[in-house]
Amino acid sequence: MEDKSIIKLANRMDQLPPYLFGMINAMKMEKRRKGDDVIDLGMGNPMDPTPDAVIEKLIEVAKDPKAHRYPESSGMKNLKVEIAKYYERHYHVNLDHDQETYFTIGSKEGISHLCLALMGPGDSVLVPAPAFPIHIYAAVIAGATVLRVPLYPEENFLNRIVAICESCYPKPKVLMVNYPHNPTGVVTDKNLFKEIVALAKKYQFMVINDFAYSKITFDGYQAPSFLEVDGAKDVGVEFGSFSKSYNMAGWRIGYCVGNKDIIKALGQIKGYFDYGIFSAIQVAGIIALRDCDDTIPELASIYQARRDVLCEGLVRMGWDVKPPKAGMFVWAKIPEPYAKMGSMQFAIEMMNRANVAVAPGIGFSEEGEGYLRLALVENEERLRQSVRQMKKALAQIDQEGNLS
Repeated sequence: MEDKSIIKLANRMDQLPPYLFGMINAMKMEKRRKGDDVIDLGMGNPMDPTPDAVIEKLIEVAKDPKAHRYPESSGMKNLKVEIAKYYERHYHVNLDHDQETYFTIGSKEGISHLCLALMGPGDSVLVPAPAFPIHIYAAVIAGATVLRVPLYPEENFLNRIVAICESCYPKPKVLMVNYPHNPTGVVTDKNLFKEIVALAKKYQFMVINDFAYSKITFDGYQAPSFLEVDGAKDVGVEFGSFSKSYNMAGWRIGYCVGNKDIIKALGQIKGYFDYGIFSAIQVAGIIALRDCDDTIPELASIYQARRDVLCEGLVRMGWDVKPPKAGMFVWAKIPEPYAKMGSMQFAIEMMNRANVAVAPGIGFSEEGEGYLRLALVENEERLRQSVRQMKKALAQIDQEGNLS
Protein backbone atom coordinates (compact mmCIF):
# COMPACT_ATOMS: atom_id res chain seq x y z
CA MET A 1 0.00 0.00 0.00
CA GLU A 2 1.36 3.40 -0.96
CA ASP A 3 2.63 5.52 1.90
CA LYS A 4 0.81 8.85 1.64
CA SER A 5 2.39 10.42 4.71
CA ILE A 6 3.83 13.86 4.11
CA ILE A 7 6.49 13.22 6.78
CA LYS A 8 9.64 12.21 4.91
CA LEU A 9 12.93 12.09 6.76
CA ALA A 10 16.31 12.78 5.18
CA ASN A 11 18.17 9.73 3.86
CA ARG A 12 20.93 10.27 6.43
CA MET A 13 18.47 9.27 9.17
CA ASP A 14 18.57 5.71 7.85
CA GLN A 15 22.26 5.59 8.80
CA LEU A 16 21.69 6.60 12.42
CA PRO A 17 20.80 3.80 14.83
CA PRO A 18 18.88 4.62 18.02
CA TYR A 19 21.24 6.52 20.30
CA LEU A 20 22.69 4.11 22.84
CA PHE A 21 22.62 6.37 25.88
CA GLY A 22 19.08 7.51 25.08
CA MET A 23 17.91 3.89 25.08
CA ILE A 24 19.66 3.03 28.34
CA ASN A 25 18.41 6.22 29.98
CA ALA A 26 14.81 5.54 28.89
CA MET A 27 14.93 2.05 30.41
CA LYS A 28 16.43 3.45 33.62
CA MET A 29 13.83 6.20 33.95
CA GLU A 30 10.96 3.78 33.32
CA LYS A 31 12.16 1.56 36.16
CA ARG A 32 12.65 4.53 38.45
CA ARG A 33 9.13 5.73 37.72
CA LYS A 34 7.96 2.32 38.95
CA GLY A 35 9.90 2.82 42.19
CA ASP A 36 13.02 0.79 41.45
CA ASP A 37 16.34 2.10 42.78
CA VAL A 38 18.50 1.80 39.68
CA ILE A 39 22.26 2.23 40.18
CA ASP A 40 23.38 4.16 37.11
CA LEU A 41 26.70 3.03 35.67
CA GLY A 42 25.52 3.55 32.11
CA MET A 43 26.38 7.16 31.30
CA GLY A 44 29.40 9.30 32.17
CA ASN A 45 27.19 11.92 33.80
CA PRO A 46 29.02 13.31 36.87
CA MET A 47 26.99 13.42 40.08
CA ASP A 48 29.55 15.37 42.11
CA PRO A 49 29.11 19.14 42.55
CA THR A 50 30.63 21.92 40.49
CA PRO A 51 33.20 23.97 42.47
CA ASP A 52 31.52 26.57 44.69
CA ALA A 53 33.46 29.49 43.21
CA VAL A 54 32.16 28.62 39.73
CA ILE A 55 28.53 28.43 40.92
CA GLU A 56 28.80 31.71 42.83
CA LYS A 57 30.17 33.53 39.80
CA LEU A 58 27.39 32.14 37.59
CA ILE A 59 24.75 33.45 40.00
CA GLU A 60 26.41 36.85 40.23
CA VAL A 61 26.69 37.34 36.47
CA ALA A 62 23.26 35.88 35.69
CA LYS A 63 21.69 38.73 37.68
CA ASP A 64 23.26 41.32 35.38
CA PRO A 65 20.87 42.21 32.52
CA LYS A 66 23.82 42.75 30.19
CA ALA A 67 24.53 39.01 30.44
CA HIS A 68 21.10 38.24 28.98
CA ARG A 69 22.01 39.48 25.50
CA TYR A 70 23.55 37.37 22.76
CA PRO A 71 27.05 36.35 23.89
CA GLU A 72 30.38 36.51 22.12
CA SER A 73 29.97 33.41 19.99
CA SER A 74 33.59 32.25 19.80
CA GLY A 75 34.18 32.94 23.49
CA MET A 76 34.76 36.09 25.52
CA LYS A 77 38.23 37.53 25.11
CA ASN A 78 39.10 36.89 28.77
CA LEU A 79 37.89 33.29 28.50
CA LYS A 80 40.05 32.74 25.42
CA VAL A 81 42.99 34.31 27.23
CA GLU A 82 42.43 31.96 30.19
CA ILE A 83 42.41 28.80 28.06
CA ALA A 84 45.68 29.95 26.46
CA LYS A 85 47.15 30.47 29.95
CA TYR A 86 45.82 27.06 31.01
CA TYR A 87 47.59 25.34 28.10
CA GLU A 88 50.81 27.21 28.85
CA ARG A 89 50.59 26.30 32.54
CA HIS A 90 49.69 22.63 32.12
CA TYR A 91 51.28 21.65 28.80
CA HIS A 92 53.80 24.40 27.92
CA VAL A 93 51.84 25.03 24.72
CA ASN A 94 51.65 28.55 23.31
CA LEU A 95 48.27 29.48 21.84
CA ASP A 96 47.22 32.64 20.06
CA HIS A 97 44.05 33.25 22.07
CA ASP A 98 42.44 35.17 19.22
CA GLN A 99 43.04 32.77 16.31
CA GLU A 100 43.79 29.39 17.91
CA THR A 101 40.98 29.04 20.46
CA TYR A 102 37.20 28.66 20.13
CA PHE A 103 34.56 27.86 22.73
CA THR A 104 31.78 25.39 21.99
CA ILE A 105 28.55 24.21 23.58
CA GLY A 106 30.36 21.15 24.89
CA SER A 107 33.00 19.17 23.01
CA LYS A 108 30.39 16.84 21.48
CA GLU A 109 28.65 19.74 19.75
CA GLY A 110 31.97 21.20 18.66
CA ILE A 111 33.19 17.96 17.11
CA SER A 112 29.89 17.52 15.30
CA HIS A 113 29.99 20.99 13.77
CA LEU A 114 33.66 20.70 12.88
CA CYS A 115 32.88 17.52 10.95
CA LEU A 116 30.36 19.49 8.91
CA ALA A 117 33.05 22.08 8.20
CA LEU A 118 35.76 19.58 7.20
CA MET A 119 33.94 16.65 5.61
CA GLY A 120 31.38 15.86 2.97
CA PRO A 121 30.39 13.19 0.45
CA GLY A 122 33.48 11.58 -1.05
CA ASP A 123 35.63 12.26 2.03
CA SER A 124 36.68 9.61 4.52
CA VAL A 125 37.67 9.75 8.19
CA LEU A 126 39.74 7.28 10.21
CA VAL A 127 38.20 6.47 13.60
CA PRO A 128 39.79 4.12 16.16
CA ALA A 129 37.28 1.51 17.27
CA PRO A 130 35.66 0.86 19.70
CA ALA A 131 34.60 4.51 19.56
CA PHE A 132 32.43 7.00 21.37
CA PRO A 133 29.39 7.15 19.02
CA ILE A 134 29.72 10.81 18.00
CA HIS A 135 33.22 10.15 16.65
CA ILE A 136 31.62 7.91 14.05
CA TYR A 137 28.21 9.46 13.50
CA ALA A 138 29.25 13.11 13.33
CA ALA A 139 31.16 12.11 10.19
CA VAL A 140 28.21 10.04 8.93
CA ILE A 141 25.87 13.01 9.37
CA ALA A 142 28.35 15.15 7.42
CA GLY A 143 28.14 12.65 4.55
CA ALA A 144 31.65 11.24 4.92
CA THR A 145 32.71 7.60 4.88
CA VAL A 146 33.97 6.22 8.20
CA LEU A 147 36.95 3.86 8.12
CA ARG A 148 37.12 2.13 11.50
CA VAL A 149 40.65 1.34 12.68
CA PRO A 150 40.70 -1.41 15.33
CA LEU A 151 42.38 -0.05 18.44
CA TYR A 152 43.53 -3.49 19.57
CA PRO A 153 46.24 -4.62 19.69
CA GLU A 154 47.61 -1.16 20.35
CA GLU A 155 51.12 -1.88 19.02
CA ASN A 156 49.68 -2.36 15.51
CA PHE A 157 47.46 0.74 15.52
CA LEU A 158 49.81 2.99 13.54
CA ASN A 159 50.53 0.23 11.02
CA ARG A 160 46.80 -0.07 10.37
CA ILE A 161 46.60 3.65 9.65
CA VAL A 162 49.50 3.39 7.22
CA ALA A 163 47.94 0.39 5.47
CA ILE A 164 44.66 2.25 4.94
CA CYS A 165 46.40 5.40 3.70
CA GLU A 166 48.50 3.36 1.25
CA SER A 167 45.55 1.40 -0.12
CA CYS A 168 42.76 4.02 -0.27
CA TYR A 169 42.05 6.56 -2.97
CA PRO A 170 41.34 9.28 -2.28
CA LYS A 171 43.33 9.13 0.93
CA PRO A 172 41.54 9.74 4.26
CA LYS A 173 40.97 13.39 5.01
CA VAL A 174 40.80 13.27 8.81
CA LEU A 175 42.01 11.08 11.67
CA MET A 176 39.86 11.22 14.80
CA VAL A 177 41.71 10.22 17.98
CA ASN A 178 40.63 10.22 21.61
CA TYR A 179 43.18 9.94 24.40
CA PRO A 180 42.49 9.11 27.19
CA HIS A 181 40.13 6.87 25.27
CA ASN A 182 36.39 6.50 25.76
CA PRO A 183 35.20 3.75 26.19
CA THR A 184 38.31 1.60 26.73
CA GLY A 185 40.42 3.83 28.98
CA VAL A 186 43.48 3.31 26.75
CA VAL A 187 46.09 6.02 27.30
CA THR A 188 49.09 7.17 25.31
CA ASP A 189 52.27 9.23 25.46
CA LYS A 190 53.82 11.93 23.32
CA ASN A 191 55.68 9.37 21.20
CA LEU A 192 52.43 8.18 19.63
CA PHE A 193 51.39 11.75 18.93
CA LYS A 194 54.76 12.39 17.26
CA GLU A 195 54.14 9.42 14.96
CA ILE A 196 50.63 10.63 14.19
CA VAL A 197 51.87 14.12 13.27
CA ALA A 198 54.50 12.57 10.97
CA LEU A 199 51.86 10.39 9.29
CA ALA A 200 49.47 13.33 8.97
CA LYS A 201 52.11 15.32 7.10
CA LYS A 202 53.10 12.36 4.93
CA TYR A 203 49.57 11.37 3.94
CA GLN A 204 48.05 14.86 4.15
CA PHE A 205 45.25 14.22 6.64
CA MET A 206 44.03 16.44 9.47
CA VAL A 207 43.86 15.32 13.10
CA ILE A 208 41.15 15.88 15.71
CA ASN A 209 41.96 14.81 19.29
CA ASP A 210 39.08 14.53 21.75
CA PHE A 211 40.76 15.37 25.07
CA ALA A 212 37.66 15.34 27.27
CA TYR A 213 39.27 13.21 29.99
CA SER A 214 42.52 15.15 30.08
CA LYS A 215 42.76 15.56 33.86
CA ILE A 216 40.96 12.47 35.17
CA THR A 217 44.13 10.41 35.50
CA PHE A 218 45.35 7.86 38.04
CA ASP A 219 48.43 6.19 39.52
CA GLY A 220 50.70 9.11 38.69
CA TYR A 221 49.89 9.05 34.96
CA GLN A 222 49.50 12.46 33.29
CA ALA A 223 47.83 12.61 29.90
CA PRO A 224 49.74 14.62 27.28
CA SER A 225 48.08 17.14 25.01
CA PHE A 226 48.31 16.42 21.30
CA LEU A 227 49.48 20.02 20.89
CA GLU A 228 52.62 19.40 22.97
CA VAL A 229 54.19 17.72 19.94
CA ASP A 230 56.14 19.84 17.44
CA GLY A 231 54.11 20.33 14.28
CA ALA A 232 50.77 19.32 15.84
CA LYS A 233 49.25 22.73 15.20
CA ASP A 234 50.19 22.36 11.53
CA VAL A 235 47.84 19.40 11.13
CA GLY A 236 45.12 19.46 13.75
CA VAL A 237 43.13 20.61 16.74
CA GLU A 238 42.18 19.38 20.17
CA PHE A 239 38.80 19.51 21.88
CA GLY A 240 38.44 19.78 25.63
CA SER A 241 35.56 19.90 28.04
CA PHE A 242 34.65 21.42 31.39
CA SER A 243 32.23 18.54 31.97
CA LYS A 244 34.67 16.11 33.55
CA SER A 245 37.47 18.23 35.05
CA TYR A 246 35.07 20.61 36.81
CA ASN A 247 31.84 18.58 37.06
CA MET A 248 30.13 20.98 34.65
CA ALA A 249 28.46 18.44 32.35
CA GLY A 250 25.06 20.14 32.28
CA TRP A 251 26.56 23.58 31.80
CA ARG A 252 27.57 22.71 28.21
CA ILE A 253 30.90 24.40 27.72
CA GLY A 254 33.88 23.04 25.84
CA TYR A 255 36.62 24.33 23.60
CA CYS A 256 38.65 23.70 20.48
CA VAL A 257 42.31 24.76 20.27
CA GLY A 258 45.03 24.39 17.66
CA ASN A 259 45.32 25.03 13.93
CA LYS A 260 43.98 28.49 13.14
CA ASP A 261 42.53 27.54 9.75
CA ILE A 262 40.54 24.68 11.26
CA ILE A 263 39.42 26.98 14.09
CA LYS A 264 38.30 29.53 11.51
CA ALA A 265 36.28 26.89 9.66
CA LEU A 266 34.61 25.82 12.90
CA GLY A 267 33.66 29.40 13.64
CA GLN A 268 32.36 29.94 10.12
CA ILE A 269 29.95 27.01 10.26
CA LYS A 270 28.87 27.62 13.85
CA GLY A 271 27.95 31.16 12.86
CA TYR A 272 25.03 29.64 10.94
CA PHE A 273 23.92 27.32 13.76
CA ASP A 274 24.12 29.13 17.10
CA TYR A 275 25.03 32.26 19.02
CA GLY A 276 27.45 30.65 21.46
CA ILE A 277 27.36 30.00 25.19
CA PHE A 278 25.35 32.00 27.76
CA SER A 279 27.60 34.81 28.98
CA ALA A 280 27.23 33.89 32.65
CA ILE A 281 28.51 30.39 31.90
CA GLN A 282 31.47 31.83 30.02
CA VAL A 283 32.42 34.03 32.98
CA ALA A 284 32.01 31.04 35.30
CA GLY A 285 34.32 29.15 32.94
CA ILE A 286 36.96 31.84 33.46
CA ILE A 287 36.81 31.17 37.20
CA ALA A 288 37.13 27.42 36.63
CA LEU A 289 40.22 27.81 34.45
CA ARG A 290 41.84 30.50 36.58
CA ASP A 291 41.04 29.48 40.14
CA CYS A 292 40.12 25.80 40.30
CA ASP A 293 43.31 23.93 39.41
CA ASP A 294 43.45 22.60 42.98
CA THR A 295 40.04 20.92 42.68
CA ILE A 296 41.14 18.70 39.78
CA PRO A 297 43.50 16.36 41.70
CA GLU A 298 40.86 16.01 44.42
CA LEU A 299 38.31 14.95 41.82
CA ALA A 300 40.73 12.53 40.16
CA SER A 301 41.42 10.89 43.53
CA ILE A 302 37.68 10.37 44.02
CA TYR A 303 37.42 8.62 40.66
CA GLN A 304 40.53 6.55 41.39
CA ALA A 305 39.02 5.30 44.66
CA ARG A 306 35.80 4.39 42.84
CA ARG A 307 37.79 2.64 40.12
CA ASP A 308 39.54 0.53 42.74
CA VAL A 309 36.29 -0.41 44.48
CA LEU A 310 34.59 -1.44 41.25
CA CYS A 311 37.54 -3.30 39.75
CA GLU A 312 38.24 -5.16 42.99
CA GLY A 313 34.59 -6.17 43.21
CA LEU A 314 34.52 -7.46 39.64
CA VAL A 315 37.76 -9.38 40.13
CA ARG A 316 36.28 -11.06 43.21
CA MET A 317 33.41 -12.15 40.95
CA GLY A 318 35.97 -13.81 38.68
CA TRP A 319 36.04 -11.17 35.96
CA ASP A 320 39.27 -10.29 34.14
CA VAL A 321 39.44 -6.51 34.53
CA LYS A 322 42.36 -4.16 33.92
CA PRO A 323 42.10 -0.97 36.03
CA PRO A 324 42.31 2.06 33.70
CA LYS A 325 44.92 4.78 34.17
CA ALA A 326 42.52 7.54 33.13
CA GLY A 327 38.92 8.42 32.42
CA MET A 328 35.74 7.79 34.35
CA PHE A 329 34.92 4.31 33.07
CA VAL A 330 35.90 0.69 33.54
CA TRP A 331 35.95 -1.30 30.29
CA ALA A 332 35.15 -4.85 31.36
CA LYS A 333 35.15 -8.00 29.26
CA ILE A 334 32.01 -10.05 29.87
CA PRO A 335 33.14 -13.50 31.06
CA GLU A 336 31.94 -16.77 29.67
CA PRO A 337 29.37 -18.14 29.54
CA TYR A 338 27.49 -14.82 29.81
CA ALA A 339 29.25 -13.31 26.80
CA LYS A 340 27.21 -15.68 24.62
CA MET A 341 24.11 -13.56 25.09
CA GLY A 342 25.81 -10.47 23.63
CA SER A 343 26.53 -7.20 25.39
CA MET A 344 23.14 -5.60 24.66
CA GLN A 345 21.17 -8.49 26.09
CA PHE A 346 23.57 -8.68 29.03
CA ALA A 347 22.93 -4.98 29.74
CA ILE A 348 19.17 -5.55 29.59
CA GLU A 349 19.47 -8.49 32.00
CA MET A 350 21.46 -6.36 34.45
CA MET A 351 18.88 -3.60 34.23
CA ASN A 352 15.93 -5.94 34.73
CA ARG A 353 17.43 -8.37 37.24
CA ALA A 354 20.01 -6.30 39.14
CA ASN A 355 18.68 -2.73 38.83
CA VAL A 356 22.10 -1.74 37.49
CA ALA A 357 22.38 0.32 34.31
CA VAL A 358 25.48 -0.41 32.21
CA ALA A 359 26.53 0.54 28.66
CA PRO A 360 26.84 -2.44 26.28
CA GLY A 361 30.04 -2.57 24.26
CA ILE A 362 28.19 -3.06 20.98
CA GLY A 363 27.01 0.54 21.29
CA PHE A 364 30.60 1.62 20.62
CA SER A 365 30.80 -0.26 17.28
CA GLU A 366 31.28 -3.94 16.48
CA GLU A 367 34.77 -3.86 17.99
CA GLY A 368 33.17 -3.27 21.40
CA GLU A 369 31.06 -6.41 21.41
CA GLY A 370 31.75 -8.66 24.37
CA TYR A 371 32.47 -5.75 26.73
CA LEU A 372 30.66 -3.42 29.11
CA ARG A 373 31.46 0.19 29.89
CA LEU A 374 30.83 0.95 33.56
CA ALA A 375 30.77 4.62 34.60
CA LEU A 376 32.39 5.63 37.90
CA VAL A 377 29.78 8.25 38.75
CA GLU A 378 28.12 6.59 41.76
CA ASN A 379 29.73 6.71 45.21
CA GLU A 380 31.83 3.84 46.56
CA GLU A 381 29.02 2.22 48.57
CA ARG A 382 26.69 2.29 45.58
CA LEU A 383 29.43 0.70 43.47
CA ARG A 384 29.84 -2.09 46.03
CA GLN A 385 26.07 -2.55 46.00
CA SER A 386 26.05 -2.73 42.20
CA VAL A 387 28.57 -5.57 42.28
CA ARG A 388 26.48 -7.47 44.85
CA GLN A 389 23.35 -7.03 42.77
CA MET A 390 25.08 -8.09 39.55
CA LYS A 391 26.51 -11.17 41.27
CA LYS A 392 23.04 -12.13 42.52
CA ALA A 393 21.54 -11.61 39.06
CA LEU A 394 24.19 -13.81 37.44
CA ALA A 395 23.51 -16.53 40.02
CA GLN A 396 19.84 -16.41 38.98
CA ILE A 397 20.85 -16.80 35.34
CA ASP A 398 23.10 -19.74 36.28
CA GLN A 399 20.23 -21.43 38.13
CA GLU A 400 17.93 -21.07 35.16
CA GLY A 401 20.53 -22.73 32.97
CA ASN A 402 19.53 -20.86 29.83
CA LEU A 403 23.15 -20.38 28.75
CA SER A 404 24.11 -24.02 28.50
